[in-house]
Amino acid sequence: MKVAIAADHAGYEEKENIKEVLDEIGVEYTDMGTNSADSVDYPDFARKVAEAVARGEYDEGILVCGSGTGMAISANKVQGIRAAVAWNEETAQLARLHNDANVLAIGSRTTPKGTIPDIVKAWFTTDFEGGRHATRVRKISAIEADYR
Repeated sequence: MKVAIAADHAGYEEKENIKEVLDEIGVEYTDMGTNSADSVDYPDFARKVAEAVARGEYDEGILVCGSGTGMAISANKVQGIRAAVAWNEETAQLARLHNDANVLAIGSRTTPKGTIPDIVKAWFTTDFEGGRHATRVRKISAIEADYR
């Protein structure tokens, strides 16, 4: 498992904490920035991670910004990306189980700090359920293809 991780200025500190969680659970990662709390534009970092995942260079991605939403919206513009904002363990698990999400977006300002390690662990211990959900994920891909 190889993961690309990035954050904007609002998510920088939490990204650094998430890297410690990834080390703890043995997930290999590449930090794609930002490298400080200085103001940056989140779409630039979401795009870096999303394109790397879509190209198959990484299995999954993690994005952190103030709410998680801006990163998820930006990442979802890249064909093949299914980015989901998770604010607790259950939303992380359901995004993996039912949507085969491949990018986790977290809001550093909207998610209780103590829950973020559990969200990350839930993400990496949950697999896609397949079955009826696979049909739905194929329909998502078909929508993408219609707008290329």
